[in-house]
Amino acid sequence: MNIDTLIGQYLEPNPHRPGRDEARLKAYGVAVWALVAYFQAADRDVDRVAQDYAVPRAAVEAALAYYDRYQSIIDARIEANAAERSDTVQPPLAAR
Repeated sequence: MNIDTLIGQYLEPNPHRPGRDEARLKAYGVAVWALVAYFQAADRDVDRVAQDYAVPRAAVEAALAYYDRYQSIIDARIEANAAERSDTVQPPLAAR
């Protein structure tokens, strides 16, 4: 199966959040950037990502193929998410 077919079979634009950085898995709703971030954190183990997200391995492969095409956009989205999380994390009560 060629890359375009694989991507077309498993990915779609998010109708609620336009932009290439918000593409998601059809029927699962998982954002590509979230899968990629987890893939990077999970020692680049495709099978683990598929199992932990309960999606087909081919869906993860489609997300990674999409990432190869739009790496800078997806990386920026991952970084933005990390920045959002660090801005909202409260210090422990003892540190306040």
